[in-house]
Amino acid sequence: MDLDFNKNEDNMKQALVQLRNRYQKIAIGGGTKSIEKQHEKNKLTARERIAYLVDKDSVFYEIGAFAGYEMYEEYGGCPAAGTVAGIGYVSGRQCIILANDQTVKAGAWFPITGKKNLRLQEIAMENHLPLIYIVDSAGVFLPLQDEIFPDKEHFGRIFRNNARISAMGISQLSVVMGPCVAGGDYLPIMSDETLMVEGNGSIYLAGPYLVKAAIGETTDSETLGGAVTHTSISGIADYKFKTEEECLDQVKKIMSALGHTASAGYDRIEAKDPEKNPKEIYGLFPSDPTKPYDMLEIINRIVDAPGIQQFKEDYGKTIICGYARIDGWSIGIVANQRTIVKTKKGEVQLGGVIYNDSADKSARFIMNCNQKKIPLLFLQDVTGFMVGTRSEQSGIIKDGAKMVNAVANSVVPKFTIIAGNSYGAGNYAMCGKAYDPRLILAWPTAKIAVMGGDQAAKTLLQIQVASLKSKGQVIDPAEEKKLLDEIRGRYERQTSPYYAAARLWVDGIIDPLETRKFISEGISAANQNPEISTFRTGVFQV
Repeated sequence: MDLDFNKNEDNMKQALVQLRNRYQKIAIGGGTKSIEKQHEKNKLTARERIAYLVDKDSVFYEIGAFAGYEMYEEYGGCPAAGTVAGIGYVSGRQCIILANDQTVKAGAWFPITGKKNLRLQEIAMENHLPLIYIVDSAGVFLPLQDEIFPDKEHFGRIFRNNARISAMGISQLSVVMGPCVAGGDYLPIMSDETLMVEGNGSIYLAGPYLVKAAIGETTDSETLGGAVTHTSISGIADYKFKTEEECLDQVKKIMSALGHTASAGYDRIEAKDPEKNPKEIYGLFPSDPTKPYDMLEIINRIVDAPGIQQFKEDYGKTIICGYARIDGWSIGIVANQRTIVKTKKGEVQLGGVIYNDSADKSARFIMNCNQKKIPLLFLQDVTGFMVGTRSEQSGIIKDGAKMVNAVANSVVPKFTIIAGNSYGAGNYAMCGKAYDPRLILAWPTAKIAVMGGDQAAKTLLQIQVASLKSKGQVIDPAEEKKLLDEIRGRYERQTSPYYAAARLWVDGIIDPLETRKFISEGISAANQNPEISTFRTGVFQV
């Protein structure tokens, strides 16, 4: 047992070192030379601006740091999707901050940039959080304009959201510290207030070169759309400042004067530390994704003492359901159990698999949490639903549909942590990205795919071999093994949490020890929105 613990601990620590190293590379954006150029213009970087803006005794919870990871390499890459974004506190007010990173392709918008900005706006709308946009962007990245410009979830959706967010009574501030050009100039004008920095901030539909080409007029950026022009002549901007620090100080003053709204009323008491040492998660969570372990031991190192109070403890044992507290917040937990269990009928149930009884139990528990206004946390380590004649004849599809129905129609805030496997319909039933979790985060040990790597590789190999045989081609065992290894390698890369985070299937990859902080911050955000819909499950087979 000690050997396994040490092996697991070493594996997790190595994965976390890799996570930190990759993040540190992302955090320098376009590189040190680009940062130096920014400083030469008396401009701070996106991360420096956020660090100056947020309250000094608070934590900035970055979202989408790995967006764009290993994507667009033919264009030199797009670290963090060319933006720095997350949840932070300004003058004691929890808010969303979105900052263009000018060191990355002059802050140009790649397709993943648009997706990331829409995700942050979605979080703001769901939780009624004020939005601060720090603008410093050259606009759409033209070589990929067809992938960001015209569709429903493309660039234009951001301005649609501006209007909808304003109509919801959610404050939006735009801080223009660099270029804001073409269609992008609607963002600050559709915000409640616009602040600009003299000499660097500019807002215009067309820049000097395009104006010259279009109408033959010769002008410069400042005359065309600088801070003086827009605060003294056009009336588009509301404030101008000589330095970025003065500008950000004004943002703090504006935020400090915001009125307070009613809370949703989620219950919170004084927080208690977990009963068991959270650092032991490193050794308890297996490095081998097929090995069983007791998820209860993990849960009781995440939640407040005295631990989880289980619901239907002796029924549906491949999913743990129960009530607990995280940082004082009341929460309902639905977690896959990876131990192999025996039912009272003597049947063996494989860990990580959702059976009829566990799906039935989960659906009932989710409905109870909605009835009681208790937020939900899903801890995923699931290989899917049980298959085979016995399960089908017992109605696994019916029970699975019941669980999916409850998750889909749940109206209390949902949060998802992908700790290990997240395969097939198990991803859906356990509140995957398609089911609107307020935050969805992965541990470095996460694997997200339609099925496991070995099963998928063998299935794909069989299809390819059959195709070759139909053409009269024979493949020898050595060649077949080489092909299998190639398929497995490609598939395994696609199951990586980094692959998922790059595409924003998850909001971030976190150290397991950060789970408490992120979930607590998520519930705190959700508590800012008092509007809760009536829970209805719709029609399903009983």
